[in-house]
Amino acid sequence: MKITVIGTGYVGLVTGTCLSDVGIEVTCIDIDQKKIDGLKNGVLPIYEPGLAEVVKRNYSKGRLNFSTNLGEAIHDSQAVFIAVGTPPGNDGSADLKYVLAVADEIGKTMTNYMVVVTKSTVPVGTSEKVRRAITNALELRDVDYSFDVASNPEFLKEGAAIEDFMKPDRIVVGVDSIEARKVMESIYHPFTLNGHPVIFMDIPSAEMTKYAANAMLATKISFMNDIANLCEMMGADVNKVRKGIGSDPRIGNKFIYPGIGYGGSCFPKDVKALARMGRENGHTMRILEAVEAVNDDQKRVLFNKINTYFGGALKGKTIAFWGLSFKPNTDDMREAPSLVLAKLLLDAGALLRVYDPVAMEEAKQYLGDTITYCEEDMEAVQGADALALITEWTEFRVPNWEKVGHAMKKKVIFDGRNLYRTEIVSGAGFEYYGIGMSENIAEKS
Repeated sequence: MKITVIGTGYVGLVTGTCLSDVGIEVTCIDIDQKKIDGLKNGVLPIYEPGLAEVVKRNYSKGRLNFSTNLGEAIHDSQAVFIAVGTPPGNDGSADLKYVLAVADEIGKTMTNYMVVVTKSTVPVGTSEKVRRAITNALELRDVDYSFDVASNPEFLKEGAAIEDFMKPDRIVVGVDSIEARKVMESIYHPFTLNGHPVIFMDIPSAEMTKYAANAMLATKISFMNDIANLCEMMGADVNKVRKGIGSDPRIGNKFIYPGIGYGGSCFPKDVKALARMGRENGHTMRILEAVEAVNDDQKRVLFNKINTYFGGALKGKTIAFWGLSFKPNTDDMREAPSLVLAKLLLDAGALLRVYDPVAMEEAKQYLGDTITYCEEDMEAVQGADALALITEWTEFRVPNWEKVGHAMKKKVIFDGRNLYRTEIVSGAGFEYYGIGMSENIAEKS
């Protein structure tokens, strides 16, 4: 079987690589020649645990190829996956210009029947726009190749994408023809052998499923952060509350960890896009608008704690960051809470010393030379007036608190992920402030 994947970003590269790993002949297409050359040499444009090894293995075996030549790649392909970006527009809607440009190119170059699959996260109705773009291009060529469209949203977690793809909890596919269903069944047959279900549905429902899933998860996060803020005011401990509600199977224990807000490439833009879809259809998504507002506020929570602690006198204070990426096991800095905190601290005159295991180069694209980048965690805390835990990387879980304390100018920690146990850190002589725990921060500047 032969397929083509257009786009070598996070979704496209993971999709193409994992499909090749079960024996399908895959060509990944990108217009960036430098990126394609890098992939051929084992240089990946993203960080994802385990991905580089799978790319190299399948490329060396000839099952996975990289090219800028779409026409050559899609010849004899049974399916073409569109996996290009859909960045949010100024109004919050998903920008479909890349998706539709690809659809136009498919129509200009296709020479046989194929299923055109939207893998990108796209609003309901996009598949019909893709169909029209391809049809228009075919008419301009005065040819009549048949094709079908399908929707196959991705549900990958950054940091665990390989595991998610190879052992999915579900595969959602929207089709409107028997032939398209047969092709998609053939592609995903290897993944169903161990009982992983393929859920077939109509195309609009498949497109909506992706947005609804991400919006629900974002809602859980914002709800828990709102509860955390109330816990602080009323003397409750959100960590205990979380355990109490998480044991209820109707609620579950996932996505109810309080913190400093969600980020990344999916939740922020998908919540915005779904809310926009509602407004365009005369329906206000009131819960989602609150979810977004809570998240925006939550990204300021750690700054407010730090600013209050120092009595508003942050000028000249050195704040250390452990972590920059929006979550562990990724270098993704899109919508990362660290960016909001960094800007607020810099605007207040603070100095920043930061360390992240993999996101340093990516962070420089956002923060430039306004901060000091350190090569290890202990370098970051050297001479710091406070430590802010931003991203819960594994290597930050059990630090040598004695060494940390000796390196810092002042022993105070602001834990944005509730990674540490209060009694351990306090026992080591640190002042400790987490999220959603009753605390009385007096001015101590």
